[in-house]
Amino acid sequence: MSSSPVKAPGSRVLPPNPVQAAVVIGCLTLVLYLVEGVDSVMGGRLDQNGIVPRAATGLDGILWAPLLHAGWGHLISNTLPFAVLGFLAMANGLAQWVAVTATIWVVSGVGVWVSGNGGSVTVGASGICFGWLLFLLVRGIFNRSALQLGLAVVLLAYWGTMLFGVLPGDPRISWQGHLFGALGGVVAAWLVAQANKGMAKREQSPPPFAA
Repeated sequence: MSSSPVKAPGSRVLPPNPVQAAVVIGCLTLVLYLVEGVDSVMGGRLDQNGIVPRAATGLDGILWAPLLHAGWGHLISNTLPFAVLGFLAMANGLAQWVAVTATIWVVSGVGVWVSGNGGSVTVGASGICFGWLLFLLVRGIFNRSALQLGLAVVLLAYWGTMLFGVLPGDPRISWQGHLFGALGGVVAAWLVAQANKGMAKREQSPPPFAA
């Protein structure tokens, strides 16, 4: 009996469990608003836990910075891309999304700590958003997926101007966080594509004969 063709892994464009994905990204977005609410009550003191470049005391900011924002306007401007891109990045399940997000989080944070302006404090989830965006834009190239490339075209049409944020501009905005977040997204997409290729080879290998 002939076997059915194996579907290439990693070619999805929407989460396999949309309700779960919506709940996860919704809860994470709620956490950002709760943190900003607490920060507002504390007079903005939580923001001092952001990334302080090249300072040993600022290293833990790599962990906390994406959860903090410089005011409600900053958070509100990040909310839509955070929610939409975070949801779409779960196309291959929650476990992969966690790995992708962790990669972006670390690459963006370390990049800011190494190259950011001395004495500054960087906060905000925009580095994560840039990482998710680039992950979604380039994964279709690595996976050779027409569906993912089509989604990338739509995202590029809507958020393409966002990519200019990787260039130096407004001194109040950390272009380094954007740039290294984007690089983290590309790295994550490449790692995922390599994992998918390995999985496809294993699934297409003929089963051993039973003795």
